[in-house]
Amino acid sequence: MNNPPLRVFNISISKKVFNEKYIPYLDDDSRYLLFYGGGSSGKSYFIVQRYVYRLLTRKMNLLVVRQTGNTNRDSTFALFKQVIKDWKLDNLFSITDLRIKCANGNEVIFRGLDDTEKIKSTTFENGELTDIWVEEATETQEADINQLKVRLRGGTSKKQMVLSFNPVNINHWIKKHFIDSGLATACHSTYKDNKFLTEEDKQVLESFKTTDLYYYQVYCLGQWGVLGKTFFNAEKISKRITQLKEPIKKGSFIYKYDGLKITNIKFIEEDDGFIDIYELPKEFYPYILSGDTAGEGSDYYTGHILDNTNGKQVAKLRKQFDADEYTRQMYCLGIYYNTALIGIETNFDTFPIKELIRLKYPKQFVREKEDTYTNKHDKSFGFRTDKITRPLILSTLQSIINDNIELINDKETLEEMLTFVRNEKGRPEAQQGCHDDLIMALAIAYYIRIQQKMTIERIKNKAKESILSKNFNINKKTYKEYNSKIEVI
Repeated sequence: MNNPPLRVFNISISKKVFNEKYIPYLDDDSRYLLFYGGGSSGKSYFIVQRYVYRLLTRKMNLLVVRQTGNTNRDSTFALFKQVIKDWKLDNLFSITDLRIKCANGNEVIFRGLDDTEKIKSTTFENGELTDIWVEEATETQEADINQLKVRLRGGTSKKQMVLSFNPVNINHWIKKHFIDSGLATACHSTYKDNKFLTEEDKQVLESFKTTDLYYYQVYCLGQWGVLGKTFFNAEKISKRITQLKEPIKKGSFIYKYDGLKITNIKFIEEDDGFIDIYELPKEFYPYILSGDTAGEGSDYYTGHILDNTNGKQVAKLRKQFDADEYTRQMYCLGIYYNTALIGIETNFDTFPIKELIRLKYPKQFVREKEDTYTNKHDKSFGFRTDKITRPLILSTLQSIINDNIELINDKETLEEMLTFVRNEKGRPEAQQGCHDDLIMALAIAYYIRIQQKMTIERIKNKAKESILSKNFNINKKTYKEYNSKIEVI
């Protein structure tokens, strides 16, 4: 049986009724669409405006859910009634108990995730379920959302799920599931995006800055909340995250490897690349490359590049892969940044250090270790984290965050710091289920700076010049411009 054609209404809606921040999302048809941020940003009100507009202009049936069904009546259901009244559309909608029907046959039904049987038995008079709105989505469980995803499958109509929430916890499953994965289109907003907000409401939100820092970060700034006592300064980190720019390049290296040496290195730009570049290498500048290998409780190999003239973070590597490929990518990254001094943590895996030696990488961090038999100090490559060096490097990084946080340019690194806390014994560590790979690599970077030059000097070392020429296929006559000669695809 064919569906009847959609009834068309001759209605004009001024753009002035919407906050400008949200207008681009009126006709957004992404499968998953997120509206999140601070309190009083007008996101829930806009979502209702958007649905009223779409109910009038396309074929759809909407299911609105919250964690508990009775909370819908005074929130989402009340907002629908308010918008319909404000827009003087009462003659086009019939409203009964937690059900709204448009004159063209489209419907809205309100349910709670606490009653799964009602969710399963929800049916519409005309057509199939096409849209789901999950309000206060951080109150829900991931399993519940997965069940709603199943409800949206099948049929011939285009489907969409909208989630709205305040970012109450940086460890929340929604962040990983929808935002970090890139699965959803996301709109972030704060009270500053709401032109209809009163000055009194604005002052209340701003007052949290001196009374409750957590509420200020979440409900005023719309930043991901951090629960518990963090080792690093959460306020400064949260503020810095809002100032960050996207990397100028993302990608990885390709190269020729004959089993003995690496040559013909090229940086390939890729949207899903695991190397983020925030500043390209500058001729004759000294750089540091630190690394943390995947070990206990860790799934990632990581690396950071610092400009050693000022300590600025200019590149980052993070990926789950084997030690072979990690070492080769670190080799390429080090060469790319003027043969940077490389210092890799050796606690769990010494392979990268040994492999860099075999590949004849010319500059590795050297540590001293005491021979317990002779009491002599031997020199070894790589950084070792122990009960003495760990608190030392973390305290150094803590000072960087306190005094010079503008040196840190990577969002993932800063977000790791927000989940790095002191345990019940006072030891700084990642919260359960979180990572510290980027933190430890960055802490190592600042520690090993002393073994690299901190001033800009023209390269006089013929061996170093030979390595660059061999790996990047650079003609000696054009050596002054070697960074621009690296091929980027």
